[in-house]
Amino acid sequence: MNERTAQSLAKIAPLQTLTLTHYGRKSGKSYDVVIWFVVEGQRMFLGTANKSRNWVRNVMVKPNVVIKAGSENFTATVREITDNALRDHVMSLVQWKYWYAMPFIVLGRMLQNLGIVKDNTGAFEVHPNPQG
Repeated sequence: MNERTAQSLAKIAPLQTLTLTHYGRKSGKSYDVVIWFVVEGQRMFLGTANKSRNWVRNVMVKPNVVIKAGSENFTATVREITDNALRDHVMSLVQWKYWYAMPFIVLGRMLQNLGIVKDNTGAFEVHPNPQG
């Protein structure tokens, strides 16, 4: 990762949300969604409580996205994290950063453990394209 990209990630790390521009898996049309994210070192991650969301389904097919956060804008590629340990780590980072959502997270886990709802969470790594 080049220095400019690393600086961009460091700048946006404390922010609460970013705008993710993703592209329709069938139409190719661009869509914007405001979502939570985390930065750990020089790595950026997205987490979701619902992998059925349109943005998730779209990036699974068309992984090229645009990230806008604060004054930073860059293109990137998103990939789903399939390694369970890394996925759990990313979800714990999300839980730590967005601690105020803890009651909902705990409730969701309880419902999953009781078999009332299925675990539909997911995590994604964002790979920023090199910036000049």
